[in-house]
Amino acid sequence: MATEGAGAPSGAGLLLSLIAAGEARSRAELVTTTGLSRTTVTQHLAQLLAGGLIEEGDERRRSGGRPARLLALAPGAALVLAADIGETHARLAVTDLTPAVLAACTIPIDLGAGPIPVLALLAARFRSLLAELGQENERVLGVGLGLPAPVDHTGGRVVGPSVMPGWDDFDICDCLGAHLGAPVLVENDVNLLALAERAGSWSDTEQLLFVKAGTGIGSGIIADGRLYRGAQGASGDIGHIQIGAPDGPLCRCDKRSCLEAHAGGWAIARDLRAQGFAAETARDVVALLKAGEPAAEAALRRAGRVLGEVIASTVSILNPSAIVIGGTLAEAGETLLSGIRAEIHARSLPLAIRHLRILRAETGREAGLLGAARLVIADRLSPRHADATIAAHARPAAALAATAPKRLHIV
Repeated sequence: MATEGAGAPSGAGLLLSLIAAGEARSRAELVTTTGLSRTTVTQHLAQLLAGGLIEEGDERRRSGGRPARLLALAPGAALVLAADIGETHARLAVTDLTPAVLAACTIPIDLGAGPIPVLALLAARFRSLLAELGQENERVLGVGLGLPAPVDHTGGRVVGPSVMPGWDDFDICDCLGAHLGAPVLVENDVNLLALAERAGSWSDTEQLLFVKAGTGIGSGIIADGRLYRGAQGASGDIGHIQIGAPDGPLCRCDKRSCLEAHAGGWAIARDLRAQGFAAETARDVVALLKAGEPAAEAALRRAGRVLGEVIASTVSILNPSAIVIGGTLAEAGETLLSGIRAEIHARSLPLAIRHLRILRAETGREAGLLGAARLVIADRLSPRHADATIAAHARPAAALAATAPKRLHIV
């Protein structure tokens, strides 16, 4: 289902979008930001409060001014469906607008079966999660999907996938939207991890590079506080930067000597198998390390240095203030990170690394889900869609209280 277009928002829609984005947190800030009169702002806020879309919290004292009550989205005003799609499994969740996970499940999937059966399965499991919460599809603000492939975010389509045969240029948004009756947004999984990491642990950091080192390798770029996608949504695809000899190891993309073919989890497992170890996945590699296997330690240290070589080039171009390493291989800790740091410091100019922090990701297993939820919330509460969101989800506070979902035990 394609997201509908819209013109300039109404007064209430404008206020809702500003509150949702954190650009105005009090009545006084709304007056200053919008240029509307205090009376007009009060009237629009009354509409949003009565519709259960926002809430007004406790007073806080502003420097040199009168106490002001904080305005925020009401977490239970709507629900978001989020999915973090991997190569063999998918993690699905229903969240509120915090966002916080209310219910979740993990299911096996076969991406090779193609988009139609996989999306039908996702829709069925989403409906099951909503039923467990006692909720209806009408409460859903939108659906966010993170995919392990290059994504044209604007068109909602996978482009040139290496691990998703049959998905290239398929209209995911219309297909899944038809199942669920809600707008759908699609994004590369690493971009969603970057969004979640920035919101969770680095909210004061405007320039951040998130690197996912798992089965494959990719990165998400936060520039000036916003996700940077590039002209076609292909920014951050460092896993397929070619390094070393042109006749190096064959990558899954059918090119040779990609970074991923040297340092991706599948490539490290390949090299360990050649030495006689039972290793098929990135998780197997980390398990061998934790079991004290010297060959796994040597392979991960080597991978860290190769990763650091490529990341150092991005430091020269992007000049981030933080580099965050996530993904399964990040569980190797300093065995991987020490090589990354060493190469970055050896290859970068002093100014670029003067205050640079290079750390392991702090977000947990729900990071991809929370990133997908944030993507939906930001889109559906943007000025473009705020009025439609008010029309679809405003309801009396008593009705919201009666239908409020309870958080389930998350497994």
